[in-house]
Amino acid sequence: MGRIVFTAVVFFLVSINTLEAKTKFNECQNDDNPVDKEKKDSIPIYPDLVYEYKIAELNNMTPIELEYNERVRRYIDVYTIERREHLAKIIGLAELYFPIFEEALDKYQLPLELKYLAIVESALDPRAISSSAAVGLWQFKINTSKMFDLEVNSYVDERCDPYKSTEAACKYLQYLYRIYGDWQLALAAYNGGPGVVRNAIARSGGKTNFWEIHPYLPAQTNGYVPAFIAVNYVMNHYNDHNIRPIKSEFIYLDVDTIKINKEVTFKRISEVTNIPIETLQFLNPSYKLDHIPKMKEPAAVILPEKKIKTFLRNEKAIYDESIAETDYKEVVEAGETNGKMKIIHEVAKGEYFHKIAIMYNCTIDDIKIWNSLPTNDLNVGQKLDVWVSPQLARQLEEERTRPKQQIDTTDRFIYYTVQSGDTVWSIAEKFNCRSISELKEENKIENENDLKPGKKLKIYLNK
Repeated sequence: MGRIVFTAVVFFLVSINTLEAKTKFNECQNDDNPVDKEKKDSIPIYPDLVYEYKIAELNNMTPIELEYNERVRRYIDVYTIERREHLAKIIGLAELYFPIFEEALDKYQLPLELKYLAIVESALDPRAISSSAAVGLWQFKINTSKMFDLEVNSYVDERCDPYKSTEAACKYLQYLYRIYGDWQLALAAYNGGPGVVRNAIARSGGKTNFWEIHPYLPAQTNGYVPAFIAVNYVMNHYNDHNIRPIKSEFIYLDVDTIKINKEVTFKRISEVTNIPIETLQFLNPSYKLDHIPKMKEPAAVILPEKKIKTFLRNEKAIYDESIAETDYKEVVEAGETNGKMKIIHEVAKGEYFHKIAIMYNCTIDDIKIWNSLPTNDLNVGQKLDVWVSPQLARQLEEERTRPKQQIDTTDRFIYYTVQSGDTVWSIAEKFNCRSISELKEENKIENENDLKPGKKLKIYLNK
């Protein structure tokens, strides 16, 4: 790409060392059987004929010429023997990045196998930096990035943006293929620059086959195509080498993108949504200072999919730091149990899902998921698992251990207008209510989202 770079394998080693320090992974569970473990941890060595056959099979599935030789074998050995643990992490990261690459490659009608190029370039580290200052998954230098409208300033480096850098890489690869009409030459030009390939062709006497011009290419470029072929092989046959993928914290289906048009920091987003700053950094590597500036176009922010609703519901608070923390509204997935305590509820006569959900500040879906209930049928005496907050669990226990009071028209009550920051718990505490469940049922409160400022509540007071 018009730059001096490492040889493919050296850059791979440097990138994966950086990757190891930056990325969270979940180790796959190992088999406790020592015999099985020894078998799984063994490193198979195959004869050349096996590699030749398997690469020939891959070659039949792509317009990119894939062929086996001793140079390719050397890179296969690096990936499957010397750096196998790091390759296992990269395979895990592929579940996050490959769907992005494949969508863009398909859009530009390019071979999907070009997704493996990013492994050769950066080991799938979006913040990888080479010795020649090439940056990102696809390793753009700053001059080349300007050709493809990638923004680079003090706050933002779109070379690190998985989506925008992939779009730019597709445009560049398409451009190079139109020049050479040969994918191996296009790949060499992506690494060394069109001028390097042009000079090698001239010095070879006009030959246009990569393997015939490779002696005239710089060392860092003549190993590039063999490394690419080797990566194609190892990503399709890592199981044959007993390499077990190490899963990344996120896969493609775990995340989603929102657009914002105001300035905000990762710190503020983290405070309001409870997304760790490290997660925001990992998913949004293009923001250099953990700060999203106000830009001409709305800025894209990638978040865990399960936190999108929380972000949107609290968007005003995210931009306005004067809004108190008590006003944040967490949105959780149906059936979530983290931080909650389990209690057992016995269904009484006249009870139904909606009434029970109100009683325990949960949803009908929560109850169904917790108890694996496929229908809306409940039976008197049926026992249900219900997960509640520790505060509500204590309140319910207190109610259970004191004599129950009957509601009648002679009971004293007041009307109260809900204020900003109020919660069912804080209102019950403020007015010494007889019970939270009574307060919620009387005022048809299913969850905290029903408690809007200005709403009038009827509150029965303790005598």
